[in-house]
Amino acid sequence: MDTALATRSGLPPAFGYLLEAFPRGRWTSGLDETAAFWLQMHASFRGHQAHMDGLVGQWRANGDAAALHRQLIPALQSFLQHLDGHHRIESGQYFPMMRRIEPKIGAGIDLLDRDHDVIHETLKALFRDGLAFHQAVTAGAPDVADAANRLSDRIDGNARPLLRHLEDEEDIVIPLIQLRGLHG
Repeated sequence: MDTALATRSGLPPAFGYLLEAFPRGRWTSGLDETAAFWLQMHASFRGHQAHMDGLVGQWRANGDAAALHRQLIPALQSFLQHLDGHHRIESGQYFPMMRRIEPKIGAGIDLLDRDHDVIHETLKALFRDGLAFHQAVTAGAPDVADAANRLSDRIDGNARPLLRHLEDEEDIVIPLIQLRGLHG
């Protein structure tokens, strides 16, 4: 099975044993506080992505680069800061603990860490494209539309891999927390 974030359609079956023991249908109540918080954080990233997608869609419909700049740049800054910080905590603290608690899922954690590396590169590219758009708007440059297009295309390209990662991470992490706890 293809495990590359850009092309995979789900987790390899070997990583699904925890989800089989604690399927998504059981995630509605009685979740561990950490698991519930994790899902809330992921919901906020999905919301950020959807908000940015909506702003890009509006811009593509009306061509108002000033409105796009005014709304998208603060949203992008918030998204970049929150997602980068979240991934640093996961990779630096939670994932090592999860490896100790459930060594059998180590390859799944490795997959999620590789996803973080891929997403981090995208975050850097989003930052560069956002900065270029901001500079073009504030300088009144003639290439504002080009800069807006590059940023919009980058945001569009980020959506599917990010959403895939969030779902796959939940399918490993939430059952692991519920079934094994986080006492490492």
